Amino acid sequence: MAGDLPDYYFRIRENGAAVFRVDTENRQRRIEMDQIAVVNVKNGEIKPQGDRKLSPEDMATIRDWLEARRALLARRDVDDILRAVDHLNLTTQWAQSKATDAQLEDVTDALLLAMHDLRSVLVRKKSERVLASQGDKATGSS
Repeated sequence: MAGDLPDYYFRIRENGAAVFRVDTENRQRRIEMDQIAVVNVKNGEIKPQGDRKLSPEDMATIRDWLEARRALLARRDVDDILRAVDHLNLTTQWAQSKATDAQLEDVTDALLLAMHDLRSVLVRKKSERVLASQGDKATGSS
């Protein structure tokens, strides 16, 4: 089993991860994890642990992980939004076919305000994209 382990382990934290070097080549043949750094996904900051100096291999591995993590989180964001679309559709069906007057009274104002806010943001962002694409076409850039 020890031979199958990666050289690094990333313990996910709220805004990134604690980075450990995995060592299985010790006298006791135990798995040892030595924390070597902390990485922040939001700002890309990599802080060595204590007075440690990170090797070029450490930095390359951490940067690769950071890039992959950011891509994963971006995919999850889109997936969450697509799930929200599904929930909106299910909510519409519920309101049309199952909801009682009392239930509708409990949720209508909150839903209408949230949907109005979302619609306002989406319309503004769509307009900005259309105007930007028209500006790109006028200047000949893509």
